[in-house]
Amino acid sequence: MPTLSRINLHPVKSFDAQAVESAVVLPSGALEHDRRFVLCDRQGEYINGKGRPEIHRLRSDFDLSARVWSLRIEQTTETHRFHIDTQRAELLAWLGDYFATPVTLMENPDAGFPDDTDSPGPTLISTATLSEVGYWFGLDQDETRQRFRANLEIEGVEPFWEDRLVAEGMGVVRFQIGEAEMLGTNPCQRCVVPSRSPTTGETIGAFAKTFSGKRQATLPPWAPASRFDHFYRLSVNTRPVNSRPSTIRVGDELRILEND
Repeated sequence: MPTLSRINLHPVKSFDAQAVESAVVLPSGALEHDRRFVLCDRQGEYINGKGRPEIHRLRSDFDLSARVWSLRIEQTTETHRFHIDTQRAELLAWLGDYFATPVTLMENPDAGFPDDTDSPGPTLISTATLSEVGYWFGLDQDETRQRFRANLEIEGVEPFWEDRLVAEGMGVVRFQIGEAEMLGTNPCQRCVVPSRSPTTGETIGAFAKTFSGKRQATLPPWAPASRFDHFYRLSVNTRPVNSRPSTIRVGDELRILEND
């Protein structure tokens, strides 16, 4: 039986994940506190891993209840802690110095700042998929997890099982985890971030080309081939079914309900 084995929240978009035992799926589809905050430059553009590889060298821990953000530069020992309300100016000054540009911090507690606004729910992948993809590049499971940054991990299934949550054509797959019903919408298109070390930003050469070749060669028979206009795709994007909050917990079973 497919079982939820891990829930990863990224309190600040593009920064480190934090594993939790349970999470609330908000009416917007987002997990509560996931990508709740985002850094922006003076033009209002996101400061993220796609455009700023130096972000990978920042270690981040966010105490959501205390609203304290702790930051440390990789290979240093000093941790800098900021209350994001009472020490906002100091926080932004420190980050502005690090990125060599003025920054602002935006917050959206209701929907966060998803990449896919059409499917703003949690991204989902199987732990077996992470192991298989890691094998392709000589990476351990945890590093592969950090590179692909999915919210939900499912165990008890084979690699690429999550492709079952995508339908042919423009259809969706309805499924349930715990109290939450979701729709699997499409295989997630990847960006440059998985090619980089999550701690140094160092890039694996020809990563996307190698990945795409192996993904195509290993595409399982249950994968909806029509949804792969290219093969640099991994994990499944989702959107909500219900307009009320619902809770998911590690250990919950995943049940496929129907295809629409």
